[in-house]
Amino acid sequence: MSSNEEPVPAMGAAAPARPGLADQLRGARVGVVGLGRTGQAVIEALETLGARVHAFDTRAAGLDALTRPVARATAGTAEEIAGALEEADLGLLIVSPGVPATGPVLTRAAGLGLETWSEVELAWRLQGSAASGQAPWLTLTGTDGKTTTVTMLAQILQAAGLRAPAVGNIGTPVIEAVLSGGAQALAVELSSFQLHTTHSLSPLASACLNLAADHLDWHGGMEAYAADKARIYQGTRRAAVYSTADAATERMVRDADVVEGCRAVGFTLGVPGLGQVGMVEDLLVDRAFHDRRADHGVELATTADLAHLAPTGRAEDLPAHLLADALAAAALARAAGVHAQAVAQGLRAFTPGAHRSATAAQGGGVTWVNDSKATNPHAAQAALSALPEGRGVWIVGGDTKGASLHELVGAVRSRLRGAVVIGKDQSQALAALEAQAPGLPVTTIADAEPQALMEAAVRAAAAMARPGDTVLLAPACASWDQFSSYAQRGDLFAEAARAAAQRAEQRTAQVPGAGGGQEA
Repeated sequence: MSSNEEPVPAMGAAAPARPGLADQLRGARVGVVGLGRTGQAVIEALETLGARVHAFDTRAAGLDALTRPVARATAGTAEEIAGALEEADLGLLIVSPGVPATGPVLTRAAGLGLETWSEVELAWRLQGSAASGQAPWLTLTGTDGKTTTVTMLAQILQAAGLRAPAVGNIGTPVIEAVLSGGAQALAVELSSFQLHTTHSLSPLASACLNLAADHLDWHGGMEAYAADKARIYQGTRRAAVYSTADAATERMVRDADVVEGCRAVGFTLGVPGLGQVGMVEDLLVDRAFHDRRADHGVELATTADLAHLAPTGRAEDLPAHLLADALAAAALARAAGVHAQAVAQGLRAFTPGAHRSATAAQGGGVTWVNDSKATNPHAAQAALSALPEGRGVWIVGGDTKGASLHELVGAVRSRLRGAVVIGKDQSQALAALEAQAPGLPVTTIADAEPQALMEAAVRAAAAMARPGDTVLLAPACASWDQFSSYAQRGDLFAEAARAAAQRAEQRTAQVPGAGGGQEA
């Protein structure tokens, strides 16, 4: 392996512009469904193009929040909005990511033959038709790890001196970045919801990190969910990045309609083969994006550059899924011509977002970890698998979104001391625990208002925990049944965990010679 980096190609030219968007939309009747932050930005863009906007929202408050004039505004149920589409005589419909693929709005739009775009599709077409050209897009999706990876990617690009914000499903709508201008590249996180109505995107490089059952109720089944995830690779120009550990992502690349010359690039936790990025002992190594890749690797970073992400702060305790995310981010950045030094610098600068395997508190020998962002079984398994055998107290439950928890419980049973079950409907979680973890101590928490609910869950978890244990909030479910968001769920957990840890420390201090305590 060589430590001297070979030349890498410069960032590619922008995709060909598509003139005529303004001509297409000037005076056209365009429907916008969903008037949150993204919808408002869409309306702003449409206004600049001279479109006549008909705004729809299931909340009357959404109409009240309009900051731009529209030709018409309608509030009603999804069924009522679907019924209003034909009357509106629209030429185009732009929908928010929350509009279900199998719901009445998109079903009626399809029946009417109404062209339907996502905000991402509009942003791509808008930037592609701009006289100033288009900043290259580096896009990624996956069931889990998207936000971590796209933030790592943005940090790496910025370390290389590029103005490259992380946008999309991470919180900042892509359309906002396009309207504001100034970006030299965009690190774009895309959900399956957004990809469902995105059609002409042609990114410089793209990646699907992994595929596991999630949002099956929204898509109507696993096959439809996988098909929407696979859209990430369509039109990719330089590198289609996939996980060698996930055969589904490799199949997506194999079947993708990419631009001629685009290469498949795998990322692996093993030693990388030709055309891959991977690990050689504690080194992150590139054998895909340099001239001597046939027989040499280029060192991109070391696990020490990521040690701050491990629960213990030690590189040897770095969770495997975070290492995989770093390799994927590095591959996308290398596709954009970023040098190795910037990869290491960007990874050192990366800090995880809230509610993603974040240590919330420590006290009485117990560590409290907030992974409220683990809203599906695949994400929860990654978090739980990092725990020592038999030392985890798991807070689980919520809206399963149509996914089964049985396989998850079977996979992590050995890591658990006990489980605390939340959620309005606890039947699926309890059935999985009973079938796959018989004899495991389980406490159920009755439905209540959010703060009281989480305080009760934390008390129950503290009663189970012993010194050396980790209490992990990794619900494997969405939060919507009992909380306003996964963020609220995580914030309330962290607050209650800090109080529990403080009480445990106080009790320990009151017992002469005690080395740890537990919540009673």
